[in-house]
Amino acid sequence: MEIYLDNSATTKPYPKVCESMVRAMEEDYYNPSSIYRDGVLVQKKIERYREYIANTLKCSSKEILFTSGGTESINTAIFSVKKSKKKHIITSMIEHPATLQAMKKMEELGFDVTYIKPLKNGCVTADEVLKFITENTCLVSLMAVNNELGSKTDVVKIATQVKKTNPNIIVHIDAVQAYLKLKLFVNENVIDFLSASGHKIHGPKGIGILYHRNGVKLSPHIVGGGQEMNFRSGTENVPGIFGLGTAVEEFYPHMDDKIKYIQTVKEYLKDNLVKKIPYIKILSPQDSVCHILNVSFLGVRGEVLLHSLESEGICVSTGSACSSKKAGSYVLGALEFTKQEKDGAIRFSLSEYNTIEEVDIVVKALEKNVNMIRTVMNFGKGRHV
Repeated sequence: MEIYLDNSATTKPYPKVCESMVRAMEEDYYNPSSIYRDGVLVQKKIERYREYIANTLKCSSKEILFTSGGTESINTAIFSVKKSKKKHIITSMIEHPATLQAMKKMEELGFDVTYIKPLKNGCVTADEVLKFITENTCLVSLMAVNNELGSKTDVVKIATQVKKTNPNIIVHIDAVQAYLKLKLFVNENVIDFLSASGHKIHGPKGIGILYHRNGVKLSPHIVGGGQEMNFRSGTENVPGIFGLGTAVEEFYPHMDDKIKYIQTVKEYLKDNLVKKIPYIKILSPQDSVCHILNVSFLGVRGEVLLHSLESEGICVSTGSACSSKKAGSYVLGALEFTKQEKDGAIRFSLSEYNTIEEVDIVVKALEKNVNMIRTVMNFGKGRHV
């Protein structure tokens, strides 16, 4: 029996998602750009999914672009200011690698990038962002939810304050870990771009969303046949779009109940870890997003514990699946956790598929493996942590 607690890395697709993708390949395999009936019908289905996704963000369907995933969406938003005469960008030190690597490229192009150091809870404040805005600032790019700690930044408040300061500054929000995990709408017209990914919400890999506010300049970096309203050429990924759309249709109507359930399971996990395993520290803030819990098991190497759990069929992680496997967590490093806290960190990320019964099994396995590793490391004897 496998217990999967790495849902921030990817999620298991809903059965209906798989069914819709198979139908797309077996029955709706026509090119959406074709002008005969079957191609037109496929295009209409794509537009129906686009409309539904737009409704979840409270925007126009004309503002939703389909991409190959969160990374492309993030890159597209950031590179949209390449030709700006203003050359200053604001982001944070703990963004996803897709953002940080894109920022390096912008620096190579002559842009000056300010990397804000978040509070120790992983949040960025509006005051901190405003402090760094200059007359030369062209872009603010921040994540709504940190993928390692689950910290929630009030990005709507930040975007509102940024636009009050200078309405011409472009605001991009990385909502890959936030979309459908918290209520995030763009109808206040203070967010210019928002990125999301299919495989984080029980949809398929290889498909993403980019909200692009109407009127905001965007030069396509993939050119060709003019698909996606001429912003992103290439024959549409019909199975991916159908799978993504189906995942949103499955999740969104029950969003509040699903969030509440996942939060309940997470709190049960946290309470039992605190109760049953000594010398641990909860690294996630108290108000973290429903599905992410980062815990440090002091005196234990996170990677060693991960593989110990893996041998018992339990999947967890030590940080972002998209960052280097060799380097330690740059997120925890930026937030000044101690070396011991960073070394022992494990990220548990849950979904609606996880149960209280699974948590009981995981906690027992953790008790056993943490004690075993600490015994080998001679940890906890005669010391206070």
